[in-house]
Amino acid sequence: MKNHPIIKEAAVKMDKSVKKIEEELRHLRTGRPSPAVLEEVKVDYYGVSTPINQLASISVLDERTLVIKPWDRSILGDIEKAILSSNLGLTPMNDGNAIKLVFPRPTTEQRKNWVKHAKEIVEQGKVAVRNVRRDGMKKIKEAQKSGEIPEDDAKRLEEEMQKTTDEHIEKLEELFEKKEKEIMEF
Repeated sequence: MKNHPIIKEAAVKMDKSVKKIEEELRHLRTGRPSPAVLEEVKVDYYGVSTPINQLASISVLDERTLVIKPWDRSILGDIEKAILSSNLGLTPMNDGNAIKLVFPRPTTEQRKNWVKHAKEIVEQGKVAVRNVRRDGMKKIKEAQKSGEIPEDDAKRLEEEMQKTTDEHIEKLEELFEKKEKEIMEF
């Protein structure tokens, strides 16, 4: 039954939802420096809005600092402006060769807010997975009504759809637990 087209299609859509949530969680700040934090920051480079990671190497210096080394030093000021105008809440330090971003130690309140935000993101993913299940169940019922599949097979397909849904919801829960641990780690 796992190979049935309705189940396969639903599983692919659910996988995409989980991947999207995983990506969103990756961009969420945790108090720890991560180059992923800068992926959404764009620099005006010769009239083209360009991501910083395409203009510079970004590395983690220590547990609180990111270093951005542009391949063209003439854009240091532009990178600095882009970071200041983003809502990262970080102040870049330009030494003429590179930019350092020091991540302040987050307060417990900030950490709790980040966990709350992560939970909201995961809940959106769960809603998306459940919507895919709903659409799949509807297709199974329609196929049964039209006589394409017998009632027994329809019941088995519905069970398989629920099992697939539960697996994806579990993956989302695991992503949340991992992110929560990462955020609350001191």
